[in-house]
Amino acid sequence: MNHVWLNPLRSVGAIDRKIFGGFAEHMHRCIYGGIFDPGSPLSDDQGLRLDVIDALRRQGMPIIRYPGGNFVSGYRWRDGVGPVGGRPARLDLAWNAIDSNHFGTNEFIRFCRRLDAEPFLVVNCGDGDLREARDWLEYCNGTRPTEPVKLRQAHGFDEPHGVRYWGIGNEVDGPWQIGHKTAAEYARAYAEFAKAMKLVDPYIKLVAAGTSDWTADVVETPRLLLQQAGDLIDYLDIHWYIGLGMESVDFPALMATSELLEDRLKAMEGIIRIMRLNHGIEREIHLAVCEYNVLKFIDHDQGIEAIFNLQDMLVIAQNLNAFLRHAYSVKMANISEIVNMGGPIRTDPDGDGLVLQTTWHALELYSRLSGAIALDAWQESDATFSGNGYSGVPVLDIAATRDRTGQQLTLFLVNRTEDAHSEVTVHLEAGRFDGPARLSVLNGPSLEACNTFDTPNEVRLRQESLLTQDSEVTATLEPHSLTALELAVRR
Repeated sequence: MNHVWLNPLRSVGAIDRKIFGGFAEHMHRCIYGGIFDPGSPLSDDQGLRLDVIDALRRQGMPIIRYPGGNFVSGYRWRDGVGPVGGRPARLDLAWNAIDSNHFGTNEFIRFCRRLDAEPFLVVNCGDGDLREARDWLEYCNGTRPTEPVKLRQAHGFDEPHGVRYWGIGNEVDGPWQIGHKTAAEYARAYAEFAKAMKLVDPYIKLVAAGTSDWTADVVETPRLLLQQAGDLIDYLDIHWYIGLGMESVDFPALMATSELLEDRLKAMEGIIRIMRLNHGIEREIHLAVCEYNVLKFIDHDQGIEAIFNLQDMLVIAQNLNAFLRHAYSVKMANISEIVNMGGPIRTDPDGDGLVLQTTWHALELYSRLSGAIALDAWQESDATFSGNGYSGVPVLDIAATRDRTGQQLTLFLVNRTEDAHSEVTVHLEAGRFDGPARLSVLNGPSLEACNTFDTPNEVRLRQESLLTQDSEVTATLEPHSLTALELAVRR
């Protein structure tokens, strides 16, 4: 039997909707044929795919990171502005591809505005320099009559774009990165980039590239960043892909990665906490998980996109549960990518619409039903499993939220059993339930169930109601399922 205790008065922090964000990179069909598809009957007169925009809007995508990713470490932003016919094609060394630069800064800003999402730009701290970074910021946000501002105006944008979120470099701790830097080299570069960019626009929020190579020293880069530039960091960025480096990727191993996420988040929170204490850093420094997903085998030469199944959806749900449980520190997260490749949306290469993958449905459910405040939910379970080096893992992975009034609660439950139902009793520690609960259940016929163009509804959402009794409600959870339990409360 499983028990969960909820108290609307016991919160862990405000939920920042940026945790439901995404990431778009110039990589195979994410941009071209995904976001941007001129000539398609599904695109507007500026080449933006309206069906993709609609799906992302339904998903509630609040912020999008661009243009990379590994791509940004060799990117020249000036190649992607101005008349399209005059833009140079460039060899992208990150993915060994030719980029036409037909999609660039202004097209991305238009895309975000159509979507009503915040643009989040990452500057080149690989083979790029400080002048290039500050000029790009000035091009986007400047108001005085300087060369970058006049250039933007000449391109048809009199008003500044007002891009608030800026990352300095991508995965610079990784030896695979163009312009890979040691911890000391990046800390020094970040401090100088950040200082100059803050002089151009003091109101921007800056994201430092913390840890992406979890096989190396994960402490040194964040430590030196916080030591040398703690007063210039708003977010410390960490990346992970579930499946990468795992000896086994069977179902129990994938489900037990929830414990790995907890370990990583707690470790990074601890580094920030001790460095702030030791160096007298008064400003809040949040965590941002600017790339996360399930690693699928993708043929990069052929550009084959990952097709996500039901168990992949459950992994994404566990990521979102972790972000909610750590709402006091995790203030941004960006699934990688938003369309095609590893995206929750796949467009048909022949231009015949799109399919919403299993992972899209998980993101949509959390984005739509999460309240404003994360709760400190507590569970006890006599049903456990082992995997990925962890043992005694509860079969349920949970997170809970409430609205600002405390009168509407949502409990998210991932049932990590392959073939058994799980019964859970939810106990309300303050107040009473007000009417029946509403269950939203995301599931499919098997762990391998996928939403494809041939079977677009294999994994789908269904809803039902459930009677409550004063301060308790008992639900039976389907095997390998994600359930959101909406509960009205009165005091």
